[in-house]
Amino acid sequence: LQLDRTETAVNNLNPAFAKKFIVNYHFEEVQKLKFALFDQDKSSMQLYEHDFLGEFSCTLGMIVSSKKITRTLLLGNGKPAGKGMITIAAQELSDNRVITLSMAGRKLDKKDLFGKSDPFLEFYKPGDDGKWMLVHRTEVIKYTLDPVWKPFTVPLVSLCDGDVEKLIKVMCYDYDSDGGHDFIGEFQTSVAKMCEAQDAFPLELECINAKKQKKKKNYKNSGIIIVKSCKITRDFSFLDYILGGCQLMFTVGIDFTASNGNPRDPSSLHYINPMGTNEYLSAIWAVGQIIQDYDSDKMFPALGFGAQLPPDWKVSHEFAINFNPTNPFCSGVEGIVQAYSACLPHIRFYGPTNFSPIVNHVARFAAQATQQEAASQYFILLIITDGVISDMDETRHAVVQASKLPMSIIIVGVGNADFAAMEFLDGDSRVLRSYTGEEAVRDIVQFVPFRDFRNAPKETLAKAVLAELPQQVVQYFKHQNLPPINSEPA
Repeated sequence: LQLDRTETAVNNLNPAFAKKFIVNYHFEEVQKLKFALFDQDKSSMQLYEHDFLGEFSCTLGMIVSSKKITRTLLLGNGKPAGKGMITIAAQELSDNRVITLSMAGRKLDKKDLFGKSDPFLEFYKPGDDGKWMLVHRTEVIKYTLDPVWKPFTVPLVSLCDGDVEKLIKVMCYDYDSDGGHDFIGEFQTSVAKMCEAQDAFPLELECINAKKQKKKKNYKNSGIIIVKSCKITRDFSFLDYILGGCQLMFTVGIDFTASNGNPRDPSSLHYINPMGTNEYLSAIWAVGQIIQDYDSDKMFPALGFGAQLPPDWKVSHEFAINFNPTNPFCSGVEGIVQAYSACLPHIRFYGPTNFSPIVNHVARFAAQATQQEAASQYFILLIITDGVISDMDETRHAVVQASKLPMSIIIVGVGNADFAAMEFLDGDSRVLRSYTGEEAVRDIVQFVPFRDFRNAPKETLAKAVLAELPQQVVQYFKHQNLPPINSEPA
């Protein structure tokens, strides 16, 4: 499917194309892209009429996580097309600036016969049709001619279409419960003008009622509206953090308890069927193939729990499935799959189903990352399990502690067990508490039962599992007041 094509750079072996391709970005999907270059020989629109110079395929995730990539152009057979190279750079288009305004009024006109006014403000911008469009309304402040409104924050795009010079109209009314609000006065200004306001130097604007102005000779104004402060900041998105160089660190925890069944028995959840797969492998593939684009070295620790290990058959709740405790890393998702298949014949399934050791294992690394005081790493633990958690108290405690760290936990439940405890850890319905009564700072657990996706395309599993992750990443770094690594100020 052709998305778009660039202009033709005439007589040039090192073209820089001005045309930009606009692509909608979905983190939880693998979005495949192919860039093909041609030498234009004729004025034809048909591609086969032009000489093919080479192509390059990748995912949108790869481009986004590198911000800019340079690669060799390849022929259809995967061999280099001469010396040609292609460079692709990504940039987020949305304007992420927000404006926070703190407003007050002084000596506003008295509109009520008995008592003072109940003032509120309305902000308007010019619409495409030339009419004024309401953008924001403040709360009503009762019985006063000197109101102080609560500060409010709106996207800059909403207030002035991102153009700080654009005229804005501000109208002041006296609130009436019957809806017939009395007009006090109005003025026009711009965001650029309002931004001159500083805490020590508020900006004062005269509120004018044109009818009164016409009638009364000595009319000055209907009061003063004060901009106490006006600040523009950036409301960073997940993409801002990824483009800023934040790496997603992916770890897998696999349940090898006896309840899974003997892996040589076709009824076992760990039985690898003739197609070379099972529910554990499907879950690793679905999640891993998306996350691996966001990790520069693609080395992922893969840990097992609930099994007895050779040679002394001690039970372990956090062992490297490649049997290399000092280096549990597997290369790419393929490496995890190979290590998993290779370890199955050498371990004995046992129990109990303890989650906390693996949660604490990843939390230790996430805690180390916080010492850099930069938005550089975020840890994702994928736990695949068939059953009921044995160490629920310790796991709850571990999750509450982990909620303070740059990490998220994804639990995929395989098989047909009762997963009520998992739903409990997934704090969508209520805040998770530790046994000490401490509350989780944020919801970091996403639980998904695999059985809901058995007959669905594997993309839908990845979507369900990863949908909450971008906002969890943003929420953590915002909470810590950490901007993306190389972000420009607003």
